[in-house]
Amino acid sequence: MTRWVASLRYVDTGVERARWRSTLNARVLPSLQVGVEFNPVAEEIGPLVTWFLTREGEKRPAVFLGTSSDRIGSPAGEQSYYATVAKRLPNLPVSAYASLNYSEWDERFNVPFGATVGVGGGFSVQPMYDGNRTHLMLNYQRANATVSFLWVWLEQPGISVSFGF
Repeated sequence: MTRWVASLRYVDTGVERARWRSTLNARVLPSLQVGVEFNPVAEEIGPLVTWFLTREGEKRPAVFLGTSSDRIGSPAGEQSYYATVAKRLPNLPVSAYASLNYSEWDERFNVPFGATVGVGGGFSVQPMYDGNRTHLMLNYQRANATVSFLWVWLEQPGISVSFGF
């Protein structure tokens, strides 16, 4: 039942902590994923948790709770806690999501949201708002691997590679 997913991200935002980020997650139950995030420049290790309350169905969205480090640009040691609703839109290559997120850094709630738009051939475009700033990703997925080209804050390029095993 365990499925592992690892990722590595590089983006030079001028914030040292955000430059490199790696994660390792394991699905330990059908509805629970746990993991660890490592930000080597900040010598920071933090928890990742995603608990699916409902899986997406034909008429039902996925609903899940979780925690991870706060958004790109936040200081070391700041977590966020979120409740997210996600749903693929009927008859369209679009999946949308919205979250209610508590940011330890801001000490307030914010509302991240975004969508993934499939454009064919394994490519998708993902505009997103992290509750403070906007980002854009171009993703290429094949089998158990994804490469994402990032445009963080619509200012800085970056890259992320993830794979499942």
